[in-house]
Amino acid sequence: MEIDGDVEETRRVQVRFTTKLQFPFKTPPTSIAIPSNLARMGLSAVVNNLLEAGNPDWKPEPFDFLIDGELVRMSLEQFLIAKGISAAKEKILEIEYIKAVVPRKEEEPSLHDDWVSAVDGSNPGFILTGCYDGLGRNLMIEVIPIIYDPTFSRLWKAAGSCTHILEGHSDAITSVKFIDPKGLESVNCSVVATASKDRTLRLWKVDAGKCRDLHTKISAYKILRGHNASVQSIAAQPSGNMVCSGSWDCTINLWRTDEFDVEGDLVSVKKRKVNNEAEESQSEGEAVSNIVGHTQCVSSVVWPQHETIYSASWDHSVRRWDVETGNDSWNLFCGKVLNCLDVGGESSALIAAGGSDTVLRIWDPRKPGTLTPVFQFSSHTSWISACKWHSKSWFHLLSASYDGKIMLWDLRTAWPLAIIDSHKDKYYVLTGGKVILWSVVGQTQSSVSLPKSLFSKRNNLRRRSMVLLGTSIALVLAKGPYSTRKPNPLKESMFFF
Repeated sequence: MEIDGDVEETRRVQVRFTTKLQFPFKTPPTSIAIPSNLARMGLSAVVNNLLEAGNPDWKPEPFDFLIDGELVRMSLEQFLIAKGISAAKEKILEIEYIKAVVPRKEEEPSLHDDWVSAVDGSNPGFILTGCYDGLGRNLMIEVIPIIYDPTFSRLWKAAGSCTHILEGHSDAITSVKFIDPKGLESVNCSVVATASKDRTLRLWKVDAGKCRDLHTKISAYKILRGHNASVQSIAAQPSGNMVCSGSWDCTINLWRTDEFDVEGDLVSVKKRKVNNEAEESQSEGEAVSNIVGHTQCVSSVVWPQHETIYSASWDHSVRRWDVETGNDSWNLFCGKVLNCLDVGGESSALIAAGGSDTVLRIWDPRKPGTLTPVFQFSSHTSWISACKWHSKSWFHLLSASYDGKIMLWDLRTAWPLAIIDSHKDKYYVLTGGKVILWSVVGQTQSSVSLPKSLFSKRNNLRRRSMVLLGTSIALVLAKGPYSTRKPNPLKESMFFF
């Protein structure tokens, strides 16, 4: 077997390749001698040769490799030395192989009218985005459909087609979220929550089955008032019956998502005409509960379990709240302003957060007596603005940063598996900015463009937010003011959020 050219003078190592993958991905259990200077690509070639030997129809696939549970991201020789692992001739080294993350692809963009500030792709039927309006008019939300047809049980993706515009906020949108309360009329019906700098949340019903035209305008069925400052982040209870919101007023509010209050009556009702037709009821809701404890802006909230909310704040703290009592059952201070937070990983128990430095930190609150991160990733070169766990993998998560990059991480190695940096500082010559939806399995879901008018020598871009659509990454860009001074991420965050 000929691997990576001349290896006559290279030390050889006895190895046995193992895998948890099923047929036809299993190699013979016998050991073989391979050159110690092989890295991931060379090891992948060896495994593909072994698989091809037992299956003439085998088509080569990329693999990643683990030794003692850690991904190999250097040559075999370097890895063994770094980890102090013996590779004596009489010893057989076991190397596990897994499917590798394949290169990402980009599709054609879909146009937006203004800055994109938020994206949610968690609903299988839609991609939801929130954007600014450069002229200061009412801000709009655009929904790009992937429509479900119950007759044929198929999915159609209509990239570039805006089916609904959710109009009503009087200031910039800061956060958008799909929620799934019980009792929806049809499989095509979705409920959307939006948060804004106008200090309100709004709830909307989007029914793809009733949509006949593009850009259908709909109004919120419920307006939630109670915050005294811009609403920064929203999260939905797993049941969809409630949402929570974090605000610049340092509080977290809990809200009901149904059209009625606890007693079954509308809290407050406004009538408004829709397209000069029949009047439509619009209720106003008040917060069911108010959680107090943070001393600075609540920058991010997540609601992973029915009874538990997690929050991150500019007061340097991450807190876990008991929904019933409103008390924090766990908290830590990391010494940095925090911009983002997500809960996932093993048993959906690990907490990832990023903020005013280049480090993505991960804590395990199940380990008593220590507040030290169990993982720290530091390949970014500027502040971290967003992070997201993979919904189906314990090992993978994403981070976005002011350095203009999104990085895909695996807990089994300190180096990023992939770096998404599509623009490569060519902002001044672009015909438009993009919100790019990447897939970690090699297929792009969609992409969204900003108008050409936003790009000039006095404008630059920051990647601001991202979401995980099953196995997809959404990369969000937002415009920031150009200046010759050294960038102040704190002020830029205040501008963007």
